[in-house]
Amino acid sequence: MTGPSPDGLTCLPLEGIGEVAEGDDLAAALVGARPLQDGDILVVTSKVVSKAEGRVRAAQREEAVVSETARTVARRGRTSIVRTHHGLVMAAAGVDASNTAAGTVVLLPTDPDASARRLREGIAQRTGRNVAVLVTDTAGRAWRHGQTDIAIGAAGLEVLHDYAGRTDEHGNELAVTAPAVADELAAAADLVKRKLDRRPAAVVRGLGSLVLQPGRHGPGARALVRGESEDMFGLGAREAVLTALRAEDPRGFGLPCSALELVDHLSELAGGSVVHIEEVEPEVGVTVRLHGTEREQGSTAAVLRAAAFALGWAVQPAAEPAAEASMLLRCRAAPL
Repeated sequence: MTGPSPDGLTCLPLEGIGEVAEGDDLAAALVGARPLQDGDILVVTSKVVSKAEGRVRAAQREEAVVSETARTVARRGRTSIVRTHHGLVMAAAGVDASNTAAGTVVLLPTDPDASARRLREGIAQRTGRNVAVLVTDTAGRAWRHGQTDIAIGAAGLEVLHDYAGRTDEHGNELAVTAPAVADELAAAADLVKRKLDRRPAAVVRGLGSLVLQPGRHGPGARALVRGESEDMFGLGAREAVLTALRAEDPRGFGLPCSALELVDHLSELAGGSVVHIEEVEPEVGVTVRLHGTEREQGSTAAVLRAAAFALGWAVQPAAEPAAEASMLLRCRAAPL
């Protein structure tokens, strides 16, 4: 964050925008709803952006969710949490059946960051004002009840402020402190937009130091999306168990653990039947030996395959023959 800390900020709703349809000039409608100033941060709900961009579909919500889903994270009854093609993890892929004609649904913008850039440039052309733009949507939180708005598109703003490497007043080095400023702004603006008041946009004023210079759009909200390889909660608890037992999803559960950690886990699960034989380029390959009867070996091998898959490794029988009353399994780190 550049510049001094603000003494305060103001959130102002934009009134009178009315219903938005495909092809409407959304930038013009936003400009006409409230005079903008340099340094303003304009926060716009994704629904009006989607409507202007023609993302309304005549479809049942369930079939639309399937088309927008890259991976199902968890499902309980009719509730599904999915990873969208954008990489966002949210209920029902962000498909919305409210405030739209019966029999239709509204999908998220195809590229929310590009949508934010177009709005920012359109506003600059019409007013000469340098404003940042956030496109937002409502999302739940895995560990808390209720929902809050988050930024799914951004232009003209550094969406994340990384304090790693700085020290606090006591000399303690900050390691992982990185406020998601764009999400904080999205939530603040939603306090004045509100869900039932037909206010699809708001201006956050007083944080001009956060707004980038004209022509600089920043990394976009895409920078806030955690990749699957880093996602420690990429599947729900039930789904993780079933996926590991099937061991068929090539995306697995993120980055593979180390070879030594793999051996520790497999040895603990299989007891004395696992012997660590070799490591080939420690992070790449491990061979384990299973002892016991053929039935015992088969049962243990099934457990180890599921466990290895959950730890980011693929398991197959080793090419070399095993000694009598034993089985060799070859473990290789699965591709990301």
